[in-house]
Amino acid sequence: MSYRVIIVDDHAESAEGLSALLATWGHEPHAAGDAEEALELLEAVDPHVVISDIGLPGMDGYELARRIRSMPGGDDVVLVALTGFSRFEDAGDSDFDHMLVKPVDVDVLARLLDGETRRSASL
Repeated sequence: MSYRVIIVDDHAESAEGLSALLATWGHEPHAAGDAEEALELLEAVDPHVVISDIGLPGMDGYELARRIRSMPGGDDVVLVALTGFSRFEDAGDSDFDHMLVKPVDVDVLARLLDGETRRSASL
């Protein structure tokens, strides 16, 4: 099954690389360079998953997650945080479902997507 995934990262190379990987896994990736662009894509794409960097310019990933959760249907989107920092908020204290540290272990990401998106793919 293919899932619609929005990848939010201000480093274009990172977003492109993750998009290419997800496409090879059969998913439909969409990249955004910042939170505002991600919010615009949200309505157009209706994603199953949003994978967002925490350290975005302007609105950070935590605020983006809060805004997504406040939108109609926002609780059905699986939110995955990515960060280059080894210490950050626990997912339980944020609106994210999962927190991953860069560089992402692709096996962990594959298992996460395989397990988590099943609940949102039925939307």
